[in-house]
Amino acid sequence: MTIEHHLHPPIAPPRRTLMGPGPSDVAASVLAALGAPTVGHLDPYFLKVMDEVQDMLRTIFHTTNELTLAVSGTGSAGMEACVVNLLEPGDKIVVCTNGVFGARMADVAGRIGAEVVQIHRPFGEVFSVEEVIDVLQKEKPKVLGIVHAETSTGAAQSLKEISEAVHEADALLLVDCVTSLGGMPVKIDEWDIDAAYSGTQKCLSCPPGLSPVTFSSRAVAAMDARKTKVSSWYLDMSMVRSYWGDSRAYHHTAPINMNFGLHQALRLVLEEGMENRYSRHYANHCALKTGLNAIGIEFAVAEDHQLPMLNAVNIPDGVDDAAIRGQLLKRFGIEIGGGLGPLKGKTWRIGLMGESSQSTHVLLFLAALEQCLLHAGYQLSPGAGVAAANDFYRTTITD
Repeated sequence: MTIEHHLHPPIAPPRRTLMGPGPSDVAASVLAALGAPTVGHLDPYFLKVMDEVQDMLRTIFHTTNELTLAVSGTGSAGMEACVVNLLEPGDKIVVCTNGVFGARMADVAGRIGAEVVQIHRPFGEVFSVEEVIDVLQKEKPKVLGIVHAETSTGAAQSLKEISEAVHEADALLLVDCVTSLGGMPVKIDEWDIDAAYSGTQKCLSCPPGLSPVTFSSRAVAAMDARKTKVSSWYLDMSMVRSYWGDSRAYHHTAPINMNFGLHQALRLVLEEGMENRYSRHYANHCALKTGLNAIGIEFAVAEDHQLPMLNAVNIPDGVDDAAIRGQLLKRFGIEIGGGLGPLKGKTWRIGLMGESSQSTHVLLFLAALEQCLLHAGYQLSPGAGVAAANDFYRTTITD
């Protein structure tokens, strides 16, 4: 019996303007790097690329941590790598949960047999240092985990005072920087963060597939003092760090071309300059906010805690969430995200990350959104959002 096979057409994805919660747009030079000739994972050329990736990640993390590398996997793999290496069965972790990704950190810890204590804030709110001090004094955990930039809500968490409280309690501080790294300051050394993880597909504007992580000397000492093996062989830093370190001991076949892409993406970040990059993200956030306010759309997060790269806004009453997002994608090729958890159907998540944080994206999105809203019967003054954003750029951007 012969099985007939029909040849599928080549991959030809549509060209989108990515303004959701990730991935973000990717520069042509990064895509070209992904298509460079593949070499072996122990080839001297690739080992040199690994060293340079580590060096650039240290700069972007604002750290001198020796154990800084790109985990082979997306941001969730970085989360799991940090959790499983810092915790053994029975160890206690306090997780600050105010969105989907705090809850995910708690889930990962629970699956390896850690004792998990969660403190909660409503989606879109952040934690005070007083709340953290209270739970640290009561629970005395080994680790406190918290999300710096909660992708599901658009809320930015202040960390410096919380870090001081964590170390006063002789605990380790674990931070989710998936959405913040490369778009707002992530000062690992200055804020005394013990372990942090991120992802390539947000403000670093590289396709998803790698997770930058960094560990302080205090975190490394805790890992070295473990009494049990790390529950994940693949993510065991005692072996992975030997591959990324001087011994170059084979552990797994790294995704070579993904690292080529990340190398180029990091080069672009550093070529722009960290402060310039932070300023760009903030300026485009402000322009978007000005334009949205002009058509009656408000942010879902308090002013003091708004993320510049992930703008969560309230959907106006009577407007169909999915219908508007569908029109934006179908008619204009623009992707934005919907709300998650209790915010589903109530908020839109508009990403201005890395390559997607551009004035052209802001103005295109506002024009497209106005048209979709008018078509849906929403009352607004046509052109008001675009005009307000343009006025912001005219009065604040000098070059």
